[in-house]
Amino acid sequence: MGQVTPGHFLWRLYPSQRTLQEGPNPDFRLVSEQFSQSPQKLSFYSWYGNARLFYFRVPPDTVLLHWLLQVSQGGDLTCANVEITVYFRYGAPPVINPLGTSFPANTSMQPSFLIKMLQSNTSINISHPAPGDWFVAAHLPPSSQKIEMKGFVPTCAYTFQPDMLVVRVVEVSILEPNIPFPQTLLFHPSYLKIFVPEYTQELRLELQGCASNGSLGCPVHLTVGSATLPSNFQKVLTCTDSTQACHLLLPSPPWDRWLQVTAKSLAGPHVLVAFSIVAALTVCRPWIVNFQYLLQNNPNQSCNASTSLLPPSPGYQDLGRSSSVGGSPFCLRSYQVMREDMDVVFVHFWPLNRVSVLVQSDMPSVMRLQLNTGMDSGGSLTISLWVNKSVISNNTLIMVCVNAASPFLSFNSSLNCTTAFFQGYPLSLSTSSRKANLIIPYPETDNWYLSLQLVCLQSPEECEKASVLVETTLSLVPCLNDCGPYGQCLLLRRHGYLYAGCSCKAGWCGWGCSDNSTAQTVAQQRAAALLLTLSNLLFLAPITVSVYRCLLVEASVYAYTMFFSMFYHACDQPGEAVLCILNYDTLQYCDFLGSGVSIWVTILCMAQLKAALKYVLLLLGTLVFAMSLQLNRMGIWNVMGPCLFALVLMVTMWVYHCGHRRHCYPTSWQRWVFYLLPGISMASVAIAIYASMMTSDNYYYTHSIWHMLLAGSTAFLLPPRDKHGEPWACSRLTCHYQICKNHREELYTMT
Repeated sequence: MGQVTPGHFLWRLYPSQRTLQEGPNPDFRLVSEQFSQSPQKLSFYSWYGNARLFYFRVPPDTVLLHWLLQVSQGGDLTCANVEITVYFRYGAPPVINPLGTSFPANTSMQPSFLIKMLQSNTSINISHPAPGDWFVAAHLPPSSQKIEMKGFVPTCAYTFQPDMLVVRVVEVSILEPNIPFPQTLLFHPSYLKIFVPEYTQELRLELQGCASNGSLGCPVHLTVGSATLPSNFQKVLTCTDSTQACHLLLPSPPWDRWLQVTAKSLAGPHVLVAFSIVAALTVCRPWIVNFQYLLQNNPNQSCNASTSLLPPSPGYQDLGRSSSVGGSPFCLRSYQVMREDMDVVFVHFWPLNRVSVLVQSDMPSVMRLQLNTGMDSGGSLTISLWVNKSVISNNTLIMVCVNAASPFLSFNSSLNCTTAFFQGYPLSLSTSSRKANLIIPYPETDNWYLSLQLVCLQSPEECEKASVLVETTLSLVPCLNDCGPYGQCLLLRRHGYLYAGCSCKAGWCGWGCSDNSTAQTVAQQRAAALLLTLSNLLFLAPITVSVYRCLLVEASVYAYTMFFSMFYHACDQPGEAVLCILNYDTLQYCDFLGSGVSIWVTILCMAQLKAALKYVLLLLGTLVFAMSLQLNRMGIWNVMGPCLFALVLMVTMWVYHCGHRRHCYPTSWQRWVFYLLPGISMASVAIAIYASMMTSDNYYYTHSIWHMLLAGSTAFLLPPRDKHGEPWACSRLTCHYQICKNHREELYTMT
């Protein structure tokens, strides 16, 4: 496993390279390569989309992997140091759970390998890393539930960038099966590799003829396999006694790939160690079951017409119950699987008869799921198995193992689902448990194998004649159950790599939005929707006051704000109580625009400007609001800027009236005590709640209070009607006619 060592990457790496290549005994077989990706701005964690993902490919024959993790801080000088969590995983994005939420039922996952760091550079070393896809994810601590307005708090930016430098071998010796390969160790280790073909049951490595000058025994340290994270299943063989055979047995090694072997001397730099290494492979013959065999043994089984046209497999033999032909044993029954790509990170796997797999006791039945395209690790692998109760006896058990790289084949000796370098996922089917489900989030990029075998608990003789049809549903889906009713499945992207995650709502959380520990009940959701929508009815008060005082433009603006605020919050609900009369983005824009223009027209009305100037400023301010909200809808200064300008204009006009009339304006103390001071107090409390008290938990009632205070303060702050005007004068639709005399014509009339 990688060792975490703090310190500067360049300082640690380059001296080691000089030691390898420029020292007294340089190793010219090693070359270094460096890879980097563009930095990303980190976010506080609330769901998987807040984690920043980086995707690297480690080349083959790599013996040393260095990670340099660099963090830089930008923004205000008052920004505090925060802890950054960095995850590493081989083969797929890391499965993380910083919030400690629960996973859906039947989900199996391994804890991620992680480190925590501050704003300093950190380096990590991994010896003999596995070639292929490596993923790094980073995020800030879990986000607070406080809703902060942009512009009211300092902006702190934390940027993260990982660099990868690999040291790989350009000269690797190849081990051929059953041929002794002599080796001599003096200053440098020996790098070898052997190709493991498909259907390999076992790999045996043995050291022979080990001898050394100046050291007793066989001082050789053998490392087999590659390091992966979060789990590392490298095998280590240390030979100390030269009189006894020194060997390593690997059951079910990874199929169809090269296996790294590194031999190091334990005797010191000037002691010569000589030995021979022998690799022996045990490869069995697969019994490949094709569609014609299934038709012969299950004539009543439903099938797909298109699959019946498939030709027989070259390795197919109709053997009945026999397990060998010509003395060569069969180790597994291989079922052909069809991969059906449905969409991005959405795949169905079907046996050639579309549903069932025949399971017996003589050998395991194996299905291969091809998840090695490089784009399959961003979803969740779901496996569902079930068996008819009438076809399985009380003394039989169907054991199932799910493994990557190679299948588990040793059901007769062990049931732990462990292969040479992978710990599989065990399942079982019996009369008491006829269904089995398994969910693997973000499966590694590899061939996955499903192994099934019938096991008798008491009398093995019963199993020899028994056979069971197991029905399967095998899929790769972006999100489990499409994140449920309280979540949204979102497709995320990092350069050309796509992966999916669930964004939860209504207090639900977890990997599949299935954790209801903090969820809102339906009654709470309805109460929140009613509070946020019906609180806007208080705008009827300023609308009534405006019409009473003949302020029809202001009344129309308040009516617009009330209407769109009600339906925006009706559409903005996270749960079941949702009503959208228009597109969500349109409703949000209209709500924000109405709120800003309402404040704008209220302050302009209080300024007591001349009518022409007032309506010109009202129109210009509305256009400015529309433009600023289009640029940045969430920026607080896009609304506060025009409103502060209107406040300055209002104060200027009041000061002008004070100087012109030689006394305070407004002139009436009743106006100050019963209208202005209550209105200003309500507006101040509303701004304080809006800016500093709102959180995700209390949003539905604090924002409702904001609605009520804003409407109430508007009703109090509107100026009084003209003394010479009549109440409700503008609401009367009667017409007045006046007969005018032309005095000029009468002056010159001839009588």
